[in-house]
Amino acid sequence: MPKNKTHSGAKKRFRVTGSGKVMREQAGHVHKFHEKTPQKARALSKDVLVSTGDLKKVKKLLGR
Repeated sequence: MPKNKTHSGAKKRFRVTGSGKVMREQAGHVHKFHEKTPQKARALSKDVLVSTGDLKKVKKLLGR
């Protein structure tokens, strides 16, 4: 029986915590920091939970 492969793009963008939650990075934290306040840049650097509407799809891509 063949094994399911993890989606290459998804494994780079999402991570699963020990308790099973799926985390993602926030958009807008790559460049153009001269337009953002330091407080905004720090807030964008934190990971957030994947929304419940996308959770089923993301878990499938990750093979969970």
